[in-house]
Amino acid sequence: MAVALGLKRLVPASLRHSLSRRLLDLAALPKAFRARRAASASRGSIRVFYGHERLGTDRDLVHGGLVKFQRMQAVWPNTPLDFNVLYMVSSAMPAGAAWLADAARRGGAAIAWNQNGTSTPAWPGPGWRNDNAAMRPLLRRADHVFYQSAFCKEAADRFVGTPRGTWEVLHNAVDTETFTPAVGGRPPGEPVLLLGGNQDQRYRLETALGALASLARRGMAARLLVTGGMGWSDDGQRDATEMAHAAGVADRVSFLGRYSQRDAPALMRRADLLLHTKYNDPCPGLVVEALACGLPVVYSASGGVPELVGPEAGVGVPAEATFERIVPPDPEALADGVERVLAALPRYAEAARRRAVERLDLRPWLERHRIVFEELRG
Repeated sequence: MAVALGLKRLVPASLRHSLSRRLLDLAALPKAFRARRAASASRGSIRVFYGHERLGTDRDLVHGGLVKFQRMQAVWPNTPLDFNVLYMVSSAMPAGAAWLADAARRGGAAIAWNQNGTSTPAWPGPGWRNDNAAMRPLLRRADHVFYQSAFCKEAADRFVGTPRGTWEVLHNAVDTETFTPAVGGRPPGEPVLLLGGNQDQRYRLETALGALASLARRGMAARLLVTGGMGWSDDGQRDATEMAHAAGVADRVSFLGRYSQRDAPALMRRADLLLHTKYNDPCPGLVVEALACGLPVVYSASGGVPELVGPEAGVGVPAEATFERIVPPDPEALADGVERVLAALPRYAEAARRRAVERLDLRPWLERHRIVFEELRG
């Protein structure tokens, strides 16, 4: 009873209901946590907590930061209590993240922060400043910050703040032994374009349908696979179907819904290229996964995507650089890019795979984390 009363005094009611009991124990008993950490220090191991008690598996329908954690926990299992490194990512912040960082600091753990995108006047709307305010204390408390792209660093400096600790740019990575091209290539037939990930903003699908319609007018019988939820309205799927009919390409569009990481490689092998229409995408893991599967990318040349694709693994459509509004890529220019890639598809596909293997493979990415974690532990 005394412990329970102590927890109530220590932790705000809003957090008591959203955080696990094990995290409450950590905040309430920092001395005991330090004792456990000291007692286990002889093991010399890195023990990481990712801010979430459950990370799920590659069968779950997760995306963003949780996918990153799933890949990491194969090396560093999620350790919610007896940890010496707290590692969190801005795209999957746990409830009470700043409070958790303070508790971890009192317990002697190092703090690493992975900074993805930021909120801007263009997105997600009037509350964009509040989103950034929630990230700011985590970036400032971190001993080390991983920025997912140079674009992420630029945006965070402008809208969130600058770190007090060390930092670096480390692009997202993929297991290139799991995400591989189709054996023998895709069977011949109509070109297949993939609009992957989640379609949280209407313009992303609308732009892709416009590019598909442009290709049809040029005599190309291409198909479009669309994944994810249509998150812009309560009835986004109906809206999406109506949009496809209005564009005159409903018979050439397949809506596949959400998918797990386990299903992702097979899904990507169904396509010839990735059509990525999002503007100012910070560092999409989707693009990295597509490259590893040998899919060239036709994309809005904005945000962090040009850093991932480079000059040889796809075609970027020039885009105005602004944080004030969303500037969708021109559908006609996207269609031009698709034609250009398909005209030399073997060369682009080989370059896409090579770029993923040489620059975006998971093993060097994990090794870099190991080095940083060791340095942070002193």
